[in-house]
Amino acid sequence: MVSVGINSVEVRLVNGGSRCSGYVEAFVQRQWGGVCSLFWDLQDAQVVCRQLGCGKALYDTHYDIFGKRTYSFWMNLVQCTGEETELARCPHLEAGGSDCNPDELAGVICEDEPNNDITEMRLIDGGTNCSGRVEVLVAGLWGSVCSSSWDLQDAQVVCRQMGCGKALSAPVGFYFGDFWMGNVACTGDETELSQCGHSAFGEKQCYQAASVICEGPEYKVVLDADLVSTVPMSNEAMSSALIQQIRSMLENSGLSANFTITTNITKLP
Repeated sequence: MVSVGINSVEVRLVNGGSRCSGYVEAFVQRQWGGVCSLFWDLQDAQVVCRQLGCGKALYDTHYDIFGKRTYSFWMNLVQCTGEETELARCPHLEAGGSDCNPDELAGVICEDEPNNDITEMRLIDGGTNCSGRVEVLVAGLWGSVCSSSWDLQDAQVVCRQMGCGKALSAPVGFYFGDFWMGNVACTGDETELSQCGHSAFGEKQCYQAASVICEGPEYKVVLDADLVSTVPMSNEAMSSALIQQIRSMLENSGLSANFTITTNITKLP
């Protein structure tokens, strides 16, 4: 490995919403340029966070998760030990323009970035709101959940949190992108995925993402009715007849979700 040949390079983080998160840019040849994410890891990110006075590196990011950005790359194959005081002191290659794919953008999220808890969850690429790859929102960025240790108990917590009823399966599939969680270990009784045991955020070396297929959203239909019956019927019989009619109407309307129907019937004289 060779260095750029200068002792100090100014760095900054862009597109991350704060000075302590975003894509890494280096000021070389009087111009700002990117850092290629090939071989980029947490040790490299730690040096950037230290140089910027942003505390500990929480995550090293790859690809264009902070949004699209087009420019030349000044550094590639960065290999820091994590002890350096500046990024320029780490072994690296001078990229010299655009020798890196446009989406291979090295980024960091440092400790000083506010709110590093899971703030939201979603299911994507599944065709419905109740199936798909699990993604969690951490520090304003969406990332997947690694499939390591993923099982039906974990999926059940996701389905419950999403209001999607029972978990039917917990499939996994290849995915190339950033992972925020791994080794998830739910008992199945938790109300939110963040309550389950899991490895530290910024899961490394994962290529399979966790997904879920849930039964579907649950609806509760409560019917209050005052009825005049010309035929002698018990409340139970009338309730059963009404429930059957309502269920048939809901199913005929194209709604295939699960319904819990209760009735409160008062017979008028």
